[in-house]
Amino acid sequence: MEKPISLLLLLLVPLLSAVAQQKESFDLATFTVPNGWQKVSSTADVVSYAVTDNQEGTYCQIGIYKSTGSKGSVQSDFQSEWQELIVKTYRTSTPATLVPAASRDGWDAQGGAAPFEFSGGQSIAMLVTMSGYARSMSIVVLTNTDGYQPAIESFLDSIELGKPAVAGNTASPRTPDAGPAIKSSFAFTSTNFDDGWISTVREDWVEAAKGSTRVLIHYPNKQADQYNSVVKEGLQTAWNMLVAPRYRNIVNLQLKPITGWQTIEFAEADAVEAATGSPVHVVLFKYVYSNGSGKYMEFITRDKGSFEQEFGAYHESSSGWDKMEKMASYNKFAVAVSDLKGKWTNDFSGALQYVNAYTGADAGMATHASNERFVFGPGNSYQWDLGVASGKVGSIKFQSVKSSGTFSLPSNWRVTFSDIEGKARTYNASFSCVKGARILWLDETGYGRVE
Repeated sequence: MEKPISLLLLLLVPLLSAVAQQKESFDLATFTVPNGWQKVSSTADVVSYAVTDNQEGTYCQIGIYKSTGSKGSVQSDFQSEWQELIVKTYRTSTPATLVPAASRDGWDAQGGAAPFEFSGGQSIAMLVTMSGYARSMSIVVLTNTDGYQPAIESFLDSIELGKPAVAGNTASPRTPDAGPAIKSSFAFTSTNFDDGWISTVREDWVEAAKGSTRVLIHYPNKQADQYNSVVKEGLQTAWNMLVAPRYRNIVNLQLKPITGWQTIEFAEADAVEAATGSPVHVVLFKYVYSNGSGKYMEFITRDKGSFEQEFGAYHESSSGWDKMEKMASYNKFAVAVSDLKGKWTNDFSGALQYVNAYTGADAGMATHASNERFVFGPGNSYQWDLGVASGKVGSIKFQSVKSSGTFSLPSNWRVTFSDIEGKARTYNASFSCVKGARILWLDETGYGRVE
């Protein structure tokens, strides 16, 4: 096998072209099998054709794999397929030698190859992954010689890929059958806001809806929220994890982050919602505050015009995103007496390092830590305590205060305590949701329940 890698150079150019002739079909692909090749396997997931020369000890096999949902880009799809179809199957540890990606008629293609050991000799595995219309489809070529190059070229030249069209965006999308609000021990799982938005607790997000427009306020996700110094790459990861799996025929995907003191992450595409079959316009948005916090929100509208009419058009400025940023506040639910039972705590700590302004020498460190706790018991009883430790290291002072009494709810959005530091006090009260739990907000302070 003198130069098997040379075959790779033929993969992409003919792949996206077409030749009019009688073809066979599998999933989204139609193709012509080279003369003399035999079908060696056919399942729901892959169809394979092969040819062998026993005298020369050579072979070539081509497998066409059923399409799957795209991860959002041909690069992501290729890497995933390489691990699944090549590395796991043929045990090669050699990184793929890549050729430049190609594009045509809504399909992107990425090819790569690496050697592997087979029957005591060296073979080469070549993978071509094609991505378009929210689908990904792969072809694997295995051979131990470049003698079958003309046949491989002929096969690839014959391939045509289906181009599923997105239906016209004239009808309002159907609301997916998400079912009722998730079962919960909390009294309120939906909120009707005065401006017409209705929020509902779901398993992985809070859904705010008004008419045909929906906004999914995603719960924190460790992988999607992970810091990435390349903002666009982090946004692509979040799109692949939070958005792409629930849509098909994703087209016109654009990643358009705006970096600055407070970064704007913005991605949009047209797609078909898998749960309903409805064409929609999808925007993934996150306002990243200076402390690194922020929530991914997914905006789903009938079309791009509907999105821009409700929330405004995309613009290359870090200001002017108030309408979209505001939607995070719709993760808000009322409070019932029965919801408060148990222990709720808030912990805070911080430190401040001092430096001499003239010499630059260390001038010490000041620290502050506090723990505030409410324990709600039977008969609307409660216990409250606050402990604080603060001061310069080496001379920290400790203070604490506590009280107890009864509480009442003037409304499901307010709670009154009979005694907080010697007097009655009323707080604005609400819940926000995270996956599998809730945060209790009393005015501007959040408390987590300790089980």
